[in-house]
Amino acid sequence: MRILVVTDQYAPMVGGVPNVTHTLAHGLAGRGHAVTLLVPSPGTGSQPGASSADGHQVSLACSRSVRWPWYDGMRLALLSLAAARRLISALAPDVIHIHSPLTLGLMARLAARQLSIPVIYTNHYLPENVRPGSTRRSRLFDEAFYGYLVRFANQCAHVTAPTLTALQLLRAQGLRAPAQVISNGIDLRTYCPGPADSIVRERYGLRADRPLILYVGRLSQEKGVDVLLAAVDRLTTDVQVAIAGRGPDSARLAATAARLGLSDRVRFLGFVPDADLPAVYRLADVFAIPSRAELQSLATMEAMATGLPVVASDAYSLRELVSHGKTGLLITPGRADELAASLDMLLGAPGVRARMAQESLRAVSAHEQSRTWIQWESLYGQLAAGGPR
Repeated sequence: MRILVVTDQYAPMVGGVPNVTHTLAHGLAGRGHAVTLLVPSPGTGSQPGASSADGHQVSLACSRSVRWPWYDGMRLALLSLAAARRLISALAPDVIHIHSPLTLGLMARLAARQLSIPVIYTNHYLPENVRPGSTRRSRLFDEAFYGYLVRFANQCAHVTAPTLTALQLLRAQGLRAPAQVISNGIDLRTYCPGPADSIVRERYGLRADRPLILYVGRLSQEKGVDVLLAAVDRLTTDVQVAIAGRGPDSARLAATAARLGLSDRVRFLGFVPDADLPAVYRLADVFAIPSRAELQSLATMEAMATGLPVVASDAYSLRELVSHGKTGLLITPGRADELAASLDMLLGAPGVRARMAQESLRAVSAHEQSRTWIQWESLYGQLAAGGPR
């Protein structure tokens, strides 16, 4: 099949949507499909080309873009409907898979309608992702957010979400288009248990004589890293904490850690490349994710696939991944005292951690990546053949 994947968020931006779209495109290309990614250019000009991973070629169609001023690292694509139609006509895709409802997603959907090409929309967004922090958002903002999102989705042939929680949220807001759950998926060959790598430990300045709590993710307000730092200040266990990732709050969080006197316990690793990330997970004893805005969480699945117990906020889709008392522990969002108590308990109970690690491995096996690719292929084939919409 000829498949066009459209996303307004892509490398060099760091985040879940760039990872998901990159992995999906190259996974499908590896299964013999002709895949093109329509993405914002990393600079001001249009830079078409090719992206290669694991020997699989994916064509890149880059729309010129400008810097998005309210979200660090993101760019706003500038593509007219006429240009989108010309591009899509030339590619002649059997199906278009849109992962964001902004400028590229909107122009691709409108052009696809004119050209009678079926469109799938996958939602990855919550209001908190757009304007994090309850003090900066109003009920009217949330209503407007969902009003636009659901109108966009209802004009697509099919809609997916990575978890049941995410799909039910859309339906509660008025989604009427045919819809289903398809996980973002996880590569269980790459993310799996294994021995600690002393070279990677030294590379990131981590100690072997203390247990390690790990956080991996974007450093932005809705991810709750402030809560993790406040919890570390309350811990009774002698630990080290590694925070892997970058984002708009990087400098502020580093200053907070210094102000709390945590410089000897907390290490900010910055961006960790894919080549090192599995080994970093294997150095950890517990994974912490105090985020209050996740529709699935790739990082949590990666941690579970590595055999880590997880302490997570009881919010949105995290409760689907983390079964309290089985694969980890759930805490009230924003409660640093609960997070500290849960981390102290797990760090002091190696038997409990080992049991939860085994349960995590069993639970995450349902999200194996090749299974999701088969689901996408089946859905694409049905829509391309003119199946029910």
